[in-house]
Amino acid sequence: MIEFPDPRITGPEGLVAVGGEWKADTLLAAYSKGIFPWPQPDLPILWFSPEHRGVLDFKELHIPRSLKKFAKHCDWIFTRDQAFPEVMQACRRQARPGQDGTWILPEMIPAYNDLRKKGFATSVECWRDGVLVGGIYGVLLDGLFSGESMFHHADNASKMCFLHMVKCLMELGHQWMDIQMITPLTKSFGGKYISREAFLKRRKIV
Repeated sequence: MIEFPDPRITGPEGLVAVGGEWKADTLLAAYSKGIFPWPQPDLPILWFSPEHRGVLDFKELHIPRSLKKFAKHCDWIFTRDQAFPEVMQACRRQARPGQDGTWILPEMIPAYNDLRKKGFATSVECWRDGVLVGGIYGVLLDGLFSGESMFHHADNASKMCFLHMVKCLMELGHQWMDIQMITPLTKSFGGKYISREAFLKRRKIV
């Protein structure tokens, strides 16, 4: 297995390492040290441990009033790990304001799906009338879920999937999750930045 360097020793924007292959063992080696990939087209794989890390403490979870109202009347069906590759594909195709293209490359999907088969990745799916309309996926390692991406094909679908994932994690005894970067959506739920060192201490990475 590849051994990644100390996640405290980084280059620009928290860059830790360059290169490697999209394999489940490589991903495990990275995430076990608090490092995640942020690939760019036509470049070797870039691995990061940013100075500031986005997290959500579940005791600080905030559910917007409008979403609470929506959830009361929502009849969608939510599943877990029933369509992991499809969720990743949909996340890859999701149009995102201010972004040109996607960081989810096609060759990533088999590697993350191998992680899922090994029990180290998970997804939540949202179905409306039998059609996949929302989802979230991420890595589940050493008692921590690291959220990777979400998608929606219906209003509020990704938000509902996010909340369902939080519910699943809380039932497993988790108290927080890694969300890497804060977006307007995760900020609305109570997401915040903590320092790299604080994150690594939470992960007990010495």
